[in-house]
Amino acid sequence: MKKTIFTGAGVAIVTPFDSEDKINFAELGRIIDDQIKNGTDAIVITGTTGESATLSDEEHKAAIKFAVDHVKKRVPVVAGTGSNDTRYAIQLSQYAEKVGADALLLVTPYYNKCTQNGLVAHYTKIADNVNIPMIIYNVPSRTGVNIKPETYVKLSKHPNIVATKEANGDLSSILRTRKACGDELDIYSGNDDQIIPILSLGGKGVISVLSNVAPKDTHLMCQLFFEGKAEVAAKLQVDYNDLIDALFCEVNPIPVKAAMKLMGWNVGGLRMPLSEIEPANLEKLKTALKNHNLIE
Repeated sequence: MKKTIFTGAGVAIVTPFDSEDKINFAELGRIIDDQIKNGTDAIVITGTTGESATLSDEEHKAAIKFAVDHVKKRVPVVAGTGSNDTRYAIQLSQYAEKVGADALLLVTPYYNKCTQNGLVAHYTKIADNVNIPMIIYNVPSRTGVNIKPETYVKLSKHPNIVATKEANGDLSSILRTRKACGDELDIYSGNDDQIIPILSLGGKGVISVLSNVAPKDTHLMCQLFFEGKAEVAAKLQVDYNDLIDALFCEVNPIPVKAAMKLMGWNVGGLRMPLSEIEPANLEKLKTALKNHNLIE
């Protein structure tokens, strides 16, 4: 059996920017500390929520190194190092390993896409060139590629491919993957509205956007489930449905950055082509945050 990277709620953490559109490392450090203080089980840096698509190579590396150095092994640090260029994904993954990341998160190749055989070749090539565990990230709504259960079976045979972040929204497919791979592939929810459903299928936790604004309760949701209090955990999942909906009323991370600003975090703006949240959606977000006593 492979070693689990983390159990519970990992935060897909935002990347704060300053007034000059540079990474605000001081604020990133404050956010990381607050996350850990409130029970977050892992820091996932430079993922989609961290606007990795518009970080330069230097910024991407700097953010990973900062997170590793700042966390100081208090919780695992998972570095987003995926790319639609296998060679670059290897280079970035090797850098993350070199500076001390505990694991890697690698999104499926996007735009150029690939076949299921191409996915096996892509991930195997990366896994052959690193010595830390990898989480595959399956998010077909963004990439146009969906990983099939039979492909997961092939990938799970590699000792460095230990988990998937599943955001395809298809619980039946996730069930088939769980059945086919067993303990050779851990499953994390990639959708905040499916935390408890995926845990009920044997999932290990969630890589969460919600955790940016509600770290304590996102962690608690998982903790309660693992303690055998599934009904209470499910109630918490249902109770947070309004806020989860609001956090995805526009493309992530537009709403979550707006929410964090409302809560007093100095996260700055968004990198273009992302734009500020629409006024009507901002009001929806405010209402949901008030419902959970996150703002007055």
